[in-house]
Amino acid sequence: MKPTFWDISRELLTAPLYPGDPAPKTQPLADMRMGDECNTTALSACLHTGTHLDAPRHFLPDGDTIDELPLSACCGKCYVVEAKGPITGEQIEKIMWLMPQRILFKGDVQLTQSAAFALTDAEVKLVGVEGPSVASPDQTGEIHRQLLSQNVLILEGLDLSEIKPGQYILFAAPIKIAGADGAPVRAFLTVDHDLAL
Repeated sequence: MKPTFWDISRELLTAPLYPGDPAPKTQPLADMRMGDECNTTALSACLHTGTHLDAPRHFLPDGDTIDELPLSACCGKCYVVEAKGPITGEQIEKIMWLMPQRILFKGDVQLTQSAAFALTDAEVKLVGVEGPSVASPDQTGEIHRQLLSQNVLILEGLDLSEIKPGQYILFAAPIKIAGADGAPVRAFLTVDHDLAL
């Protein structure tokens, strides 16, 4: 039996953009159709485009950068929880019996400030959402600062459309870019028994 892996990343060039961010672009540097020996392409994109991980430096002037983050926070057991609309602290408290260190929210959700406090109180390591931001535009700074100041990493731009709620193993290591405030991720899920195959 082959291991089962679910790709939960969005395609970078067509992923929804956060308002004001530049659209990603590729530019050929070498093209075999033009007689070059190989194909080589340059990429221009905001580091917070598509499926990406926010480092504390995104909202904290002296916060850790993406290359300083522990990979253990980005990989390990997680719970996918289906939800919709603003998520409150009371709703977070109702799911904490799962004891998750990583939570991925399936659906169109935004965390409220009370939810951010509840997640940090529960010592969650990572929270993920399908939208381009974990919070609504009017609260994005407050929510990001609350989570990132308490070392809760933020994984944004997921595609959980094919994923059923439940427990999985998450792999979401960011590209290693020195001094960066975020980085693209190729995120995927598997299950416990697949790791032994």
